[in-house]
Amino acid sequence: MQDKTQAAVAIFNRLADVYQNKYMDQSLFHDTFDFFCNNIDVQNPHVLEIACGPGNITQYLLKIRPDLQIYGIDLAPNMVELAKINNPGAHFEVMDAKTIGQLPQKYHAIMCGFCLPYLNKTEALQLIRDAAHLLLPGGVCYLSTMENDYDKSAIQRASTGDEMFIHFHEAAYLIPALEENGFNILDIQRKVYPDGNGEETIDLVVIAQRR
Repeated sequence: MQDKTQAAVAIFNRLADVYQNKYMDQSLFHDTFDFFCNNIDVQNPHVLEIACGPGNITQYLLKIRPDLQIYGIDLAPNMVELAKINNPGAHFEVMDAKTIGQLPQKYHAIMCGFCLPYLNKTEALQLIRDAAHLLLPGGVCYLSTMENDYDKSAIQRASTGDEMFIHFHEAAYLIPALEENGFNILDIQRKVYPDGNGEETIDLVVIAQRR
């Protein structure tokens, strides 16, 4: 039986083009991306992007900061191929977000847009610890997730009919985890996002800086 990660990767790999067409426009979050870019205070910074998808966020970041040296990872090979096509100036590889602690390089910034819904609480907290280890002092970390009570995490059905387990997360434990791992919180935002099923979700964005 596939675990939740394998199931999600299989769906994203099969529907990479559909996902790209639906989510390439990230204008709802442009102000948060601008804030992220404006707080990276070095030139030609090295940026790790976790769960890059088809490179939709990457594309906007490079429009704002063409000097960014972006290394993007995703577990779905077809997503990585699309990211390469959409952003020929960046570097992308297939890699699991749960193994970033093995990376040898240090980074000036980490972008993690909506990876957390596919990680459980333990894995999300480990990602924060790994991010703290990978960031240089003064480095900036961007985290976004769907916010709700963690115990409401469950299998959800997409408009395609595919079912995927979605983890909700809470600021109540993400913020303390960031602070305990040496981060200062720079900005917290919540965005109301229509989920396509006639309902709305609350998207939480947290931007923090490594002390």
